[in-house]
Amino acid sequence: MTAFRIAAAQYPIDFLGGWERYEAKITQWVDEAVRNGARLLLFPEYFSMELASLFPNEILSSLPAQLPALQTVLPQFLELFADRAWQNNVYICAGSFPVRTGGAYRNRSYLFFPDGRREFQEKLQMTRFESEQWQISAGDEARVFETEFGRVGIDVCYDSEFPLIARRQVEMGADLILVPSCTDTIAGYWRVRIGSQARALENQCYVVQSSTVGDAPWSPAVDVNVGAAGIYTPVDRGFPDNGVLASGALNTAQWVYADVDLAAIAEVRRSGQVFNHRDWPGQHRIVR
Repeated sequence: MTAFRIAAAQYPIDFLGGWERYEAKITQWVDEAVRNGARLLLFPEYFSMELASLFPNEILSSLPAQLPALQTVLPQFLELFADRAWQNNVYICAGSFPVRTGGAYRNRSYLFFPDGRREFQEKLQMTRFESEQWQISAGDEARVFETEFGRVGIDVCYDSEFPLIARRQVEMGADLILVPSCTDTIAGYWRVRIGSQARALENQCYVVQSSTVGDAPWSPAVDVNVGAAGIYTPVDRGFPDNGVLASGALNTAQWVYADVDLAAIAEVRRSGQVFNHRDWPGQHRIVR
């Protein structure tokens, strides 16, 4: 099977007040996407930061204090999404969660499988906020994941703005790149979107962006969230002329859906009007 429906979230950051409310919220979001036929669900980068609202004010209002506190709910977070994926027979990319590993914090995006397994991709390029203010460290490996539809890569937000990361994943067999993002300005949103569309064009693959939306003035990490979700394609025959298969309304809490067929990627690379994917090595003769 290569054809399936993707759901990309425009996810609002809420003040939770209790784990039960979080579990109910995630269950409601997943159930809605499943009712609408989605088999792969993408949540945005740092959507997990609303979990900081479970802690006392001295923690939720402090960037340094949030990170160790969040580690105490990480097992519940992982169990919740693993269960939702298994119960609904879907794949869920659970945005990202700052995870302590090897004495440092890394921005880790988990992919949950219908059979209960989970894998992860760590963010590879850190923004100034992450490295200078939040002390989040970069990962060091680009990975791809085998699904029943084909191979999938994850580029966490800023990673989508660097072409060699996606190119490495495509060379490893990815026909679909997931981009969980969190941006606090309209310019930030467009940087990630432009990067995502460029990656789809140059690799002749699908790229899917998910965004946090709305204001959370209580949070020093995700206080302002600006963006929209989108599903982007090659710009060639058989695909939209502007490379946009679906796009949500800016700053609106919603799912954005699109039906994709990874077999179409092989076809456009074989018989497209242009061969961006094949011709990638040609540029090296100019710059070497």
